[in-house]
Amino acid sequence: MTDTTLQQTPERSALLNADLAPTAEGKATWRSWDLFCLWMTSAHSLGSYTFAIGMLALGLSGWQTMLALFVGVLGLWLGSNLIGVAGQKVGVPFPVFARATFGIFGANIPALLRGLVAVFWYGIQTYLASLAVIVLIVRIWPGMESWTTGGFLGQSPLGWITFMVLWAVQLLVLSYGMEIVRKASDFAGPVVWIGMIALAIWMLEQADWSINWHARVGDVLSLPSTIAAFVAVAFLMIAYMAGPLVNYADFARFAPSKKAIKRGNALGIPLNETAFVVLSIIISLCSLKVFGDGTLDPVALVSKIDSNVVVVIAAVLFAIATVGINIVLNFVSPSYDISNVAPKYISFRTGGIITAVLSIVVLPWKVWGSETAIVYFLGGVGSLMGPVFGILIVDYYLLRKEKTKVDDLYSVDSDGAYHFTRGFNPAAVAALVISGMVAALVALVPESQNITALSWPVGAALGAILMLVLSRFTGAGRVAGRSTADVPVESEVGSGVTGSQA
Repeated sequence: MTDTTLQQTPERSALLNADLAPTAEGKATWRSWDLFCLWMTSAHSLGSYTFAIGMLALGLSGWQTMLALFVGVLGLWLGSNLIGVAGQKVGVPFPVFARATFGIFGANIPALLRGLVAVFWYGIQTYLASLAVIVLIVRIWPGMESWTTGGFLGQSPLGWITFMVLWAVQLLVLSYGMEIVRKASDFAGPVVWIGMIALAIWMLEQADWSINWHARVGDVLSLPSTIAAFVAVAFLMIAYMAGPLVNYADFARFAPSKKAIKRGNALGIPLNETAFVVLSIIISLCSLKVFGDGTLDPVALVSKIDSNVVVVIAAVLFAIATVGINIVLNFVSPSYDISNVAPKYISFRTGGIITAVLSIVVLPWKVWGSETAIVYFLGGVGSLMGPVFGILIVDYYLLRKEKTKVDDLYSVDSDGAYHFTRGFNPAAVAALVISGMVAALVALVPESQNITALSWPVGAALGAILMLVLSRFTGAGRVAGRSTADVPVESEVGSGVTGSQA
């Protein structure tokens, strides 16, 4: 393991700060357990639960939905290993990692697309967590219910108070840097299991300890329709986590070895994600039997419990879980992505502040309440994560043969390996534009959800193929006139600048 310090030379000053620098010696503190907790935190949220039970609406039975989600989990696991191993080897955050593919300036295109989606979901997840807190407050102090009406900009007075308190807590956590994020993830990931297991036991008791695994929402599907719905659910599972998958290098860079990455991914995805899916489906089927509605979220179910103590504990756990996923998935990414636009002037902390402010400006409760906004805006922009993934994987593994000239990721010199054409790789940008347009059309135009679910695989496959073809055609697969074989392999955890990572 080496530690080569990057100097703030004029050629690098515009692209380098301490936060975007390669992982420094002694900073590889994210072990397998931390990565396991990272994926736990990613899965354990109100949004993830709502997604899992929402898949029942496609017409599959309980056990069919569970099996389809498991297939999707396996696809997510494979993708996380590809991105994670690459990110750990190069030792840089996602927007810097993308410079080798899209060019030193072109990397801002995929980075800002990912950051834009994360900003909206950061606000939405904070809003969902605030709803859990409101349930808690009203249950303890019924007189506060009057504060849940009126207000301005679509939020009640109590809604504004709870939202802003959670907003400030998350900003405070991130201000201490990635090491605190790791500790927050280690806590938030496991703790929600307490609430989910307790809720499952209570629901099973209400359902007399029996559920119908063949229960479904709607009529029984024909065999072709069942297969189509099964494939749709599997790919929607990957698409749901497409954003975190793309920017996984933000965390993988801090792992000490490839082995740590693979072990953490194996524990956190096939094992934990599957367990969470099973528990979610069990709760949903119980809810369908007891209340006649299998789509009730945990907050709604908890509100039906008579015990105030249970309601308080559950609300706190759900709030912690949602805040945890928010910090990990929707705060870290845009902080790095925004910093990458102007590293000389925007640090990781500053990027976090900008992210937090934007999350209020977009009025996330209005976005969450608008099906049009969710589907056409967030769905459309989110569908671009498939092409970004395909392009990055093809470039790193097939074109560059897992080799990266780390120093040149920070060089604005025209002779730099990743300067390409004025800082943009024409092949990668063209592949993203073309495959992105196709993916967005697949996601937004068809009326059948079984077809729209194919947006991620279509975009990823098309982006990968176009990147491979266009790079061969334009010669972009050769780094600055040299074969990638001439470019030295990175050190085990990358080379970097000592000092704070955030």
